[in-house]
Amino acid sequence: MASKKVLGLTAATAALVLGLTACGGDGGDNGGGGGGGDGDAFQFGILYPQTGSLAFLGPPQITAAEYAIEEINGAGGILGTELPAIVEGDEAGDAAQANEAANALVSDGVHAVIGAAASGMTQATYDTITGSNIVQCSGSNTSPELTNIEDGGYYFRTAPSDLLSGPVMARKIIQDGHQSVAIVARADDYGSGYAGGLQEELEAEGVEVVVSETYDPDSTTFDSVVNAVGSEEPDAIALISFEEGAQVIAQLLENDVSGDQLYITDGLNSPELGDSVDESNPEIVNGITGVAPGADNPEFNDGLGSFAPDLEVYQFAPQVFDCVTVIALAAEAAGSVDPAEYVSEMAGVSAPEGTECGSFAECRDLLADGEEINYQGVSGNIDFDDNGDPTSATFQIFHFGDDGYETLGFEEYSVNE
Repeated sequence: MASKKVLGLTAATAALVLGLTACGGDGGDNGGGGGGGDGDAFQFGILYPQTGSLAFLGPPQITAAEYAIEEINGAGGILGTELPAIVEGDEAGDAAQANEAANALVSDGVHAVIGAAASGMTQATYDTITGSNIVQCSGSNTSPELTNIEDGGYYFRTAPSDLLSGPVMARKIIQDGHQSVAIVARADDYGSGYAGGLQEELEAEGVEVVVSETYDPDSTTFDSVVNAVGSEEPDAIALISFEEGAQVIAQLLENDVSGDQLYITDGLNSPELGDSVDESNPEIVNGITGVAPGADNPEFNDGLGSFAPDLEVYQFAPQVFDCVTVIALAAEAAGSVDPAEYVSEMAGVSAPEGTECGSFAECRDLLADGEEINYQGVSGNIDFDDNGDPTSATFQIFHFGDDGYETLGFEEYSVNE
């Protein structure tokens, strides 16, 4: 089967030759892309959760995108033209509403879409966006199901697939001395993909997975999975969930599970988890450990903190920043804001063969000097593969202890290990 990137180049070439226009396009210099032609200001759109169950991820997504745009404009903009304010759309945790927002972004003539935040919302919108020959890049999609979507080569992500996250969690569980594990996961793409990667790694290392259960995230009680776990008496429990996981944790703790047996994922990576589990006793979560895509980059965190002093959650902010920056560099490399032209440069501007550079301005100047570049993202190496997935990632190991929420460290993981 041809790779997505091969498909993408074919689509781009056909668009340029035939002069096709995207949905809502006006012809002219637009080529086959969904946005305007050369000389236009590059218009970013963003599809992120302003409302819904993942709304807590909204502020770091939009803030990181705006921070990246400020950095780009401070360096003179894309192709010498400053970027206007980003056009926003609410994915809302609802497939129909997310797709409506995606259609609105396409109609607005954006040159790229950042997002969606949730993998399921990208599943609901990528055909609308990439089908209009517009580049889509998510900083937080982790579902393995997105690797082989039919996107014509226009979909990318800077967040690692759960096939990378699972092994990192498995290593932490084993490092802590556990030999029998229960896996509890949401019954969706996120849950099944993460659980599969985790179980495969655990079993490969000789650890027994005594139970693997899924649950309906819309349930009001989680007795069935809690009872299934309790009957097997595992050493450790891996919980793959979003905000409803707080209720699962509460029920597990009520059933004689201790905090140091629990391992959680990015969907519960919040300093306020204790309040969500038991507002009257937030310390109940002490001992819980988690794994989440992160960035060992204090300089970026300081800069983002100065840009947005009120921002409390930084989850996936570095990855979103990298989406914006790598798209901007691809447009610089192509000499065009047309997605059908710059899409073929997306992988090249972060390829290992180029000269390493760490900011839009530095990388742009190298391109102007005729050099190939290797953009080193604030989230770590990106190095897109043929499917638009990063081949390596940095993970944060977080923990709830006597002093509250803390970061224990960071771990690098690569598909080439």
